[in-house]
Amino acid sequence: MFKNYFKTAWRNLVNNKIYSALNILGLATGMAVALLIGLWVYYQFSYDRFLPGYQQVYQIRYRYNNNGEIGTQNSTSLPLANVIKKDVPGVKYVVQTDWMGNHGLVAGGKKLYLNGAMAGSDFLKMFQYPLLKGNADAALKDPYSIVLTESTAISLFGKEDPINKTVRIDNKNNLKVTAVLKDLPGNSTFQFKYVIPFSYFSATSEWVKNSSTDWGNNSFQTFVALLPNVSYTQAEPKLKSLLLKYASEIYKPVKSEVFMQPMKDWHLYSDFKNGAAFGGFIDYVKMFSIIGLLVLLIACINFMNLSTARSEKRAREVGIRKTIGSQRKEIIFQFLIESLVITFFAFLLSLLFVQLALPSFNALTKTTIGIPYSNSIFWFIMLTYVLLTGLLAGSRPAFYLSSFKPIKVLKGAIQIGRSATLPRKILVVMQFTCSIALIISTIIVYQQIQHAKERPTGYDTNRLMMTDVSVDLSHNYEALKNELLQSGIVTNVTKASSPMSDIWSYNHVDDWQGKLPGETLGGMATIAVSDADYFKTVGIQIKEGRNFVGDINADSLSVILNEAAVKRLRFKEALNQNIIWAFGKQRVIGVVKDALMTSPFAPPEPTFFVYLPSWENTIMYRLSPTVSTHDAIIKLTAIFNKYNPSFPYLYHFADESYAAKFDLETLIGKLAGLFAALAIFISCLGLFGLAAYMAEQRTKEIGIRKVLGASVSQVWLLLSKDFIVLVIISCVIASPVAFYFLQHWLLKYDYRISIGPSVFIISAVMAIVITIITISFQAIKAAVANPVKSLRTE
Repeated sequence: MFKNYFKTAWRNLVNNKIYSALNILGLATGMAVALLIGLWVYYQFSYDRFLPGYQQVYQIRYRYNNNGEIGTQNSTSLPLANVIKKDVPGVKYVVQTDWMGNHGLVAGGKKLYLNGAMAGSDFLKMFQYPLLKGNADAALKDPYSIVLTESTAISLFGKEDPINKTVRIDNKNNLKVTAVLKDLPGNSTFQFKYVIPFSYFSATSEWVKNSSTDWGNNSFQTFVALLPNVSYTQAEPKLKSLLLKYASEIYKPVKSEVFMQPMKDWHLYSDFKNGAAFGGFIDYVKMFSIIGLLVLLIACINFMNLSTARSEKRAREVGIRKTIGSQRKEIIFQFLIESLVITFFAFLLSLLFVQLALPSFNALTKTTIGIPYSNSIFWFIMLTYVLLTGLLAGSRPAFYLSSFKPIKVLKGAIQIGRSATLPRKILVVMQFTCSIALIISTIIVYQQIQHAKERPTGYDTNRLMMTDVSVDLSHNYEALKNELLQSGIVTNVTKASSPMSDIWSYNHVDDWQGKLPGETLGGMATIAVSDADYFKTVGIQIKEGRNFVGDINADSLSVILNEAAVKRLRFKEALNQNIIWAFGKQRVIGVVKDALMTSPFAPPEPTFFVYLPSWENTIMYRLSPTVSTHDAIIKLTAIFNKYNPSFPYLYHFADESYAAKFDLETLIGKLAGLFAALAIFISCLGLFGLAAYMAEQRTKEIGIRKVLGASVSQVWLLLSKDFIVLVIISCVIASPVAFYFLQHWLLKYDYRISIGPSVFIISAVMAIVITIITISFQAIKAAVANPVKSLRTE
């Protein structure tokens, strides 16, 4: 019986090649989209879960009251780690870290400038990254040791064994290689090229040494691993009260408390609201999961429509089978088998599509996704996937075709094609509603990105370059600056605590004139500048008051605010007002225009600028307009190598760094556009098949109309108008649905567009034009056919 079912299914596939090809291609495309999105979603959920014991690892965060709003931060103070070990039962490891940024590594004439981390001695026991050489227990014990990743070790030492070899860091100290880690995978939250013991910085940095007892210096990150039998709820009560117990004078005014975020949530739940994780990348994961299901549903609707549209061809077969004794359940089973056979072929084709698409998809999404052919669980899921898709796609044809009454069918008394019209139209409307909603979404995402890109930045990104400060550049800064200016390559040079594309420091403002009773102001952006050329170099305009004069004695008691800070502090006249913060009392000497240094979608952050030449992280310089970029970089390389011989010359352009802030939204827009195009393609395949069938069904009618004088345009309109009406209905349904969800999505951006009617009109016109193009081929083909042939076949 099963063999007969498969033979029948194969025979129907072969005898109806065009419709079978349309079914398989449409279903394969839908399955490929769903599979590709499924692999991407799995990759996002796999972040950090390759690490043994990740379920018990947490990051320490602060929750605090910021004028009625509950804020959170992941930076903590160094003394916190010791009191966690002492006061919180069930803690296995506590690790302090600081993500160092780029530092210079030199070994055997090889010079690298790479991103690294400094971490406590238990780091490799808490985060059990695969070790190729060395021992996790001892690797970070010695302050003058270093753990390299495999690629870093190869870059420095080639094929030689790096263990116990020496690496010089920042041209200051020699460190002994104690272990080599396997390169971190792309789905690791932490990305670093080496790890240095926290004790090294405690021994060599006065700032870190002083921070060990400073509860107010929240510049580090703390991680906790609980014992296997200890839960978060058991550790939380003791943990919450630590700040008030040990540093109430600092944290009581803002009602701070400690809480933990589990490792499994770090990647997907990075946004916090009112002290709790409420979203982040998980929003996009959910969105594309829904898109994948919608595209698959569109493909299944194609299958249903094309199968039921050709039901008249199968009606007599069903009637004869029932007449000779077949039960309805057997006929249902037969049609489901046929559906599964088609779905199986579609699945094989979808695997090919995904395999071909993965290199480009990985390049676009910056992932390393692959099809896990050797994974038995994957094949079990795929088998379930094929079965569910086949049953979903074949359910309506199976139940519909098996419901025919044999007597009516064999007498020709049933109008099968007409009886399926309404459900078929409903399915077509569902298809295009989903497709049009995706078109609208793509346009809105694009408009939001362009809206933010056109927003004034408040500083000049043109030809502005940035280089990280190293020890040698710090010592030789004045000589470097003078030579750069004398060379004519650059017009201005300065240095600061943050690059123009980011803000790296936030500080509490303790007091100011007009402060309300009980009011707190935690986390105001702070930028330290080194000279009076800062604002001129970066292109920020001074609105009122004066600039720094460039002298530590004259400027150390002065501060410059941006417009957002003036508004936040509620100063009517900002000049000569005083603010008190960690560095004491300072007088406002100037106000500058706002600049977008962080998110281009958010309001400018309240920021104050202070004169602290020793607080330096980035050198910024603007290329002369008369020098080509290529020639400038060649000359800059020589000058920087002269004053920074231990490190390679590395640079960033401010406009590229600013453009990188749109990467996520641009990626979402590209993916949404891609999947919208595929959804439309699948829908058009179904329309093409339905139009061909309609033209075939009405061949004689068209012949008679042409004999009676109907023109080609009249016949075209006859065959097209029903489909166009269905698409218009889809537009009417899709528009409010898309508006609701997109309006909710836009709320996450402070700087956002308003959704106007034009986007819905454009989407509707696009959908109608695509529909007309799709069905016109079949309609015109039927309209120009010779009516004599169709009428004499009777």
